[in-house]
Amino acid sequence: MNIQPLEQGNLSARAYVALREGLIAGQFRPGQRLVMQDLADQLGTSVTPVREACLRLVSERGLELRSGRFVTVPALTLARYMEVRTIRLSLEGLAAGLAAQNATRDDIEKLTAIQKVFEKADRASDPELSFRYNRDFHFTVYRLSGMEMLVAHIESLWVSMGPMLTVFYKEGGHKYVGAAEHLTVIEGLREKNSQKARAAMEQDLILGGEDFLRFLQGHEGFVAP
Repeated sequence: MNIQPLEQGNLSARAYVALREGLIAGQFRPGQRLVMQDLADQLGTSVTPVREACLRLVSERGLELRSGRFVTVPALTLARYMEVRTIRLSLEGLAAGLAAQNATRDDIEKLTAIQKVFEKADRASDPELSFRYNRDFHFTVYRLSGMEMLVAHIESLWVSMGPMLTVFYKEGGHKYVGAAEHLTVIEGLREKNSQKARAAMEQDLILGGEDFLRFLQGHEGFVAP
């Protein structure tokens, strides 16, 4: 777990963003117990803003409240995953389609560079970098939609996925790279073809989800040792 100390400002909001980002990025594992005082020490603040941030994430089902002192990262069930995937197909496909109308040449060059380092990390069997650059690719596309609320909803879905996806990448269940679909997304953006970009993103989620679905079926309810 590697979360950075907070800058001054609205500490509750900043703690929320830091913890939410940690969940999305897979810095926490399913079932991991997070003691609020320990989190406060790492963030360099008092426990009050951390407690407020944790309660907000509990309300969003990103964390589970176990006592007044600690929360846990939920295990991902098969039913929960199927629900999340169904919603992701709609929202992330929509975001990719909108991105095709907004992407500039510089945006496309940036995405191409991210894809290259993602594939390099995958060939090197580096699960942490593979996970990071795959995520960077997706959210770079989604932010090009120009819709902050849409991106926020997608991030909320990734909060549920991040911890288990990290386990998936690290334990070798990951086989699908998604190079063809990612490149087709880029083509759709370059051609300003919303339908092509959306279909490629949806296909990426479906094909990439097949390995994860099989992995989850063998690890349902997995919690960190």
